Amino acid sequence: MNDHGKSTRMTYKDSGVDIEKADSFIKDVSPFIKKTFRNEVLTDIGSFNALFKLDLAKFTAPVLVSGTDGVGTKLKIAFMAGQHGTIGIDLVAMCVNDVLTAGAEPLFFLDYLAVAALEPSTAREIIKGIAAGCVEAGCALIGGETAEMPGFYANGEYDVAGFCVGAVNKPDIIDGSSIKEGDAVIGLASSGLHSNGYSLVRKLFFEIEGHNINTFIPTLNKTIGEELLTPTTIYVKAVFSLKDKLKIKGMAHITGGGITGNLPRVLPPGLGASIDKTSWPRPKIFDLIGNKGLIDEAEMFKTFNMGVGYTLVIDKKDSTHAVEILNGMGHKAFVIGSIIKGNGVIYN
Repeated sequence: MNDHGKSTRMTYKDSGVDIEKADSFIKDVSPFIKKTFRNEVLTDIGSFNALFKLDLAKFTAPVLVSGTDGVGTKLKIAFMAGQHGTIGIDLVAMCVNDVLTAGAEPLFFLDYLAVAALEPSTAREIIKGIAAGCVEAGCALIGGETAEMPGFYANGEYDVAGFCVGAVNKPDIIDGSSIKEGDAVIGLASSGLHSNGYSLVRKLFFEIEGHNINTFIPTLNKTIGEELLTPTTIYVKAVFSLKDKLKIKGMAHITGGGITGNLPRVLPPGLGASIDKTSWPRPKIFDLIGNKGLIDEAEMFKTFNMGVGYTLVIDKKDSTHAVEILNGMGHKAFVIGSIIKGNGVIYN
């Protein structure tokens, strides 16, 4: 009843959910999504589910490998900048790089986008970025959910989550079990912060330092917004190029927790890693954070990737060849340390 005691007709749209706009949006982004499709995809966009036919000629002893992740408070930077084109790449990268550590080929990806109210231009940029990430990773974007949730999210804000499924033949699973003392640790360069540590970074730059998103930082030669929105690197193609040529014993995606927290996860009991901190060039953003925030270096290495976004453990005799292959794939690679007896990571 309204204030005058008369009945009021309501629609779903009156409550803030516009189904027709959502349908129009799906049609708009369909061309980007279809560019990601692999031959194994059996359903078109708009089905209740997605069908994917596993290639059993390729995967003769298949093991499915799954991963899920989000982008964290890096989203706040996108909101501040009004730029949403790279967030989707971050989302894919965080998932496919995790699946990759088992030696699995990412097969397909699904996304979840929740908004207060659908803004087609913003959502289009997000999905376009997700599709670009899927193309880079070689996986199909076969499913997704765009949920309007008025009253749940602040206007202009959203959240995203990603889900990836890959496959590897059981004998080819990379689990770190063959790692031994003396093996080499290879580091692949990160593009910067990737998608970790943003709660600390936002507090430092925007609360303590008083910067805004467009503040130009001379030492970075760019605005702080440009630096913080640099997308996460996707390592799939480079690692598979290496995997085809020599044995990889173990891999770690360097995310929250840094090398300190992630590399030991793939090492057998009784083994640790000795890492030479001078063996790779450290992006300037990390020194800036450490100096401005008066953050202890050990804390920096426990929080950030410090310029190494992915690590591989291989036999020492293969290290030079491995670096050459990875560099040839367009990734800066370095021998950053070796496997030792002990536990955890020791920095030199």
